[in-house]
Amino acid sequence: MNKFLVLIVAMFVFSIVHAEKIDTTKLYSITANAEKDIAAAVKQAKAENKHVLIQAGGNWCSWCLLFEKTVRNDFQLDSAIKANYIVYHLNYSSENQNDEVFAKYSYPQRMGFPVFLILDKDGKLLHTQNSSLLEEGRGYNKSKTIGFFGDWSVAAMDPKNYPKQKK
Repeated sequence: MNKFLVLIVAMFVFSIVHAEKIDTTKLYSITANAEKDIAAAVKQAKAENKHVLIQAGGNWCSWCLLFEKTVRNDFQLDSAIKANYIVYHLNYSSENQNDEVFAKYSYPQRMGFPVFLILDKDGKLLHTQNSSLLEEGRGYNKSKTIGFFGDWSVAAMDPKNYPKQKK
């Protein structure tokens, strides 16, 4: 029994030491030029045939930070984002509310934070997602989140994937 306990403790310590560190205190930059950064994300998305996922929120937002940790610590969620999206964290805080950017995207902050915006490779807003629809209990529902990522991917939006049926 003692060997089993030692093994469990060793595995726990190993996982803590080797876990990916996420500095969530700097996830959202209050000094960033959001317009310029989003334009760069769109340019990169076009080059990589991806969409842009804007996660709007702030370092003050516990649900914003929880979403980031949830995605980064789950291989399937992390892979889905990396395969389909260029991610940008759009700051909303008392220091910088990015009023012009939020106005450009029809004031998504009305839904609370985080709120997710999906832009196509040309920068056109495709979808605004209220994050509460992805929540469950005190966290995020994995299957709903995977579904959200899949529903707004480039492949999901490609008409070639929906051939017309003969009548």
